[in-house]
Amino acid sequence: MRTRERGRPLLAVGAVNAIAARLAAEGGFDALWVSGLEVSAAAGLPDANVLGPRDLADVVTSVSRVTALPVIVDVDNAGGAVTTAERTSADLLRAGATAVCVEDSSYPKCNSFSAHTSQGLASRDLLCRQLQTIRKSVGDELVLIARTEALIAGAGLETARDRAKAYAEAGADAVLIHSKDTTGQEALAVARAWDIDLPLVSVPTAFPGVTAQELGAAGYGLCIYANQLSRAALAGMRGAIRRFSTAGTFTSSLGAPLASVGDLLAIGEPEAVSCL
Repeated sequence: MRTRERGRPLLAVGAVNAIAARLAAEGGFDALWVSGLEVSAAAGLPDANVLGPRDLADVVTSVSRVTALPVIVDVDNAGGAVTTAERTSADLLRAGATAVCVEDSSYPKCNSFSAHTSQGLASRDLLCRQLQTIRKSVGDELVLIARTEALIAGAGLETARDRAKAYAEAGADAVLIHSKDTTGQEALAVARAWDIDLPLVSVPTAFPGVTAQELGAAGYGLCIYANQLSRAALAGMRGAIRRFSTAGTFTSSLGAPLASVGDLLAIGEPEAVSCL
């Protein structure tokens, strides 16, 4: 992965398909994030450990067709087992992944922002063993991001820091301490308390008002915008359908813009020319 400029975090964005990946590259992002939530939603599945390695590897293959950006894959808790973590990471490396992010949620996991259920934590030792096994299996060919859900589960900053330090010692290349505090103050407190010489990662889904520049200045080395493109696509499709429902036609408008047919053709065939 690219090295960041001083004070500027690397920026990754969720890409569930080649269309999103192409736009991410055009937008100047440094990396792609293959999100468990996005891939699950695209398949009509819950974000609850239903995906397998092949589901993720297929997306890695697809996005890699249209851009050379490094691909970080969200493998959740890797099935809650050491052997599954080993198999998943090896399969994703073969598919072209640059990095995997493994978390310490209990199996089966739930989405970090679910209100209908609550996130549990797996034992700290389990993720340590998963990280050690992945490292032994793939060496340094994959960047390993260790993610703790301690703050999501309400365990507090001290527990989150203790887990993060253990994961760093187990071989992680970077650490993600996930937060759902909508003010962003918890994430900034994490950065102030971070005293390990290892990159710190942020997923600012819950606190979009905190800029990447502010997070970089606080000490974050990577910001992952995990699902914004899928949410934008969902809103755009709903807008187009609403316009059709009222106007009886799919014509581009200020509230429901449509890309051209040629723009769509060019995702898979850049030299294509449309007559429309």
